[in-house]
Amino acid sequence: MSTATTLNESPVAVRDLTVAYREEPVLWDVDLTVPEGRLVAIVGPNGAGKSTLIKSILDLVARTSGTVSVYGKSYKENRELVGYVPQRGSVDWDFPTTSLDIVQMGLYGKLGWIRRPGKKERQIAYECLEKVGMEDYADRQISQLSGGQQQRVFLARALAQDAEIYFMDEPFAGVDAATEAAIVNVMRDLREAGKTLIIVHHNLETVLEYFDWVVLLNVQIIASGPVNEAFTLENIRKTYGGRIAALNSLNGSEAESTVLMGDG
Repeated sequence: MSTATTLNESPVAVRDLTVAYREEPVLWDVDLTVPEGRLVAIVGPNGAGKSTLIKSILDLVARTSGTVSVYGKSYKENRELVGYVPQRGSVDWDFPTTSLDIVQMGLYGKLGWIRRPGKKERQIAYECLEKVGMEDYADRQISQLSGGQQQRVFLARALAQDAEIYFMDEPFAGVDAATEAAIVNVMRDLREAGKTLIIVHHNLETVLEYFDWVVLLNVQIIASGPVNEAFTLENIRKTYGGRIAALNSLNGSEAESTVLMGDG
């Protein structure tokens, strides 16, 4: 484990964060502290700012105001502790490269951009592909892979980084059941190893099954905390407003269940 993890700092702390596009707030006065070693879901309706929240933490979008720290320092200072799996739609899948090459890119932070990956790095990359069931596709061009296979490759790239915190933006969107199960298994293995995972998630029906911590977001933080405390029907209604429709029991009580999904 990294020295930074011994500093008794939270993996991620967000204070008074506001992000605006064309003067329209996308996130407003967000305060969030993420505990270590948790599987964290960020949920909310379309346009809630879910993807923007993690992108602002990773300095991928500008913050209008507020501060973000990663283990007590700026993201720039501790970026080697962070792995990121972006939305599939943000990736150029026609770029001429193989699955193994993509995974090796996760090692550049340790190698530097001048030094080329060698035998050791190829072995690490191959082992990461094995963990997500993609070892047989190591030499396959990424453009020739299915959507689920592409997502597994990018998960393997994040694994190669050997990070302390993993951000994943809609990792289950558009994937098959086998890929979803593989991603969940990797997520749980990482949590067991003490890693922290922060995941933009769209399907409320699996929050209780997959995660142990939840952030309900709709421009502002509506609630956050352990799933069995924060993921209540009342908080879901506050988050989604009148767009709640149809669902099963939550926390053991008969309740409407929501099938709402979406980016944001």
